[in-house]
Amino acid sequence: MKRSILGVIVVLCVLMTTACAQTDANYTLSGEISGLKEGTKVELVPAATHNEEEPVASAIATNGKFEFSGKLEEPRLFYLKVADHYGSLSIMLENSKISLKAKAVFEESNNGIFVDFSDVQVSGSKANDFYMEKLAFKSKFGALHEKYYKDHDAILAAVRNAKSKAIADSLRNTDDYKAFAQAEKDFFTSVEKTSNEAILANKDSWWGPLVMLESMSYFTDEQIPLYEQFSEAAKNSYYGQLVKKELYPERVVNKQAPEFTLADREGKTFNSSELIEGKKYILIDFWASWCGPCRREIPNLKHMYELYASKGLQIISISRDEDRAAWLKALDKEKMAWPNLLNEKGVDDLYFVKTIPAIFLVDASTGKVMDDKLRGEALDQKLEELFQ
Repeated sequence: MKRSILGVIVVLCVLMTTACAQTDANYTLSGEISGLKEGTKVELVPAATHNEEEPVASAIATNGKFEFSGKLEEPRLFYLKVADHYGSLSIMLENSKISLKAKAVFEESNNGIFVDFSDVQVSGSKANDFYMEKLAFKSKFGALHEKYYKDHDAILAAVRNAKSKAIADSLRNTDDYKAFAQAEKDFFTSVEKTSNEAILANKDSWWGPLVMLESMSYFTDEQIPLYEQFSEAAKNSYYGQLVKKELYPERVVNKQAPEFTLADREGKTFNSSELIEGKKYILIDFWASWCGPCRREIPNLKHMYELYASKGLQIISISRDEDRAAWLKALDKEKMAWPNLLNEKGVDDLYFVKTIPAIFLVDASTGKVMDDKLRGEALDQKLEELFQ
């Protein structure tokens, strides 16, 4: 999400003239990273927010050296990044003198230049030491994931190279593939159990919400019972409030659907009020080419559009793709018959979209959002009820 959760929360006082910390101590981060070109801009970006954050401070590297300084109200996790490049390293800052040493290797890819940081050494931040200890369990997951895939490499390759769907389906019914499926299930069960134990081991402080944010890419209602086990201090902490905002997000249900103006693939702009004129009900569908569940929902949307378009149904699909070429390729393949627009102005933020697919059912007569949790069969049943 491009809009920062930290929009009204100051976490760094870099370049500010007024004090914003409740402590007299400052932090100084002295960095030295080999492999950086002279004049490289390095940035500090808030981490563990489940959002795409803007840098809160930047510095220019000279002979691979740079420095950040300021004040923090309490320890915070940041990404250290090279400006306009992919890749980062995580570091917990606190009000102390902190030293960072690392190596950087730049690798080109189709999407840009990736920076691989290695040999990272941090001293002077006890919070960073605690962070490394509390998140150490995650380092085991990669090896376990690689192992069960390697153990079943032959059957996976056979399914991947199958010349027809029938052959692939037949292979998926073999004992070898079933063993892989069980191994995968066991892996994710183990990951969930280990992560939950680490989270609850820290449930009485802000470390619990932070470990939760770092352990999971996104939250669903299934994580609510986990959050509710946090102490009040943990819930009221900075990271606790981030978790709460994601688990109990603002919603537009029973409110006026926010208006928007976006462009289609040809660059023609459409206003939402124009698209719903003369319609009875509207589905505003947020999706992306890279989102598997979104793509699997499209056939159902096509089916409903065929049934109810003539009766007053309008569908508006808004893609969150950042890669325009990928979006256009998906449009060519999916051939959706309704308006398809690109989310370039933060429209998803207006609808408080956290995960996709996100489908909003709007009553055109009132302009209000009726529901935002209908998909698949439930959505089908609701439309059948509305158009009967």
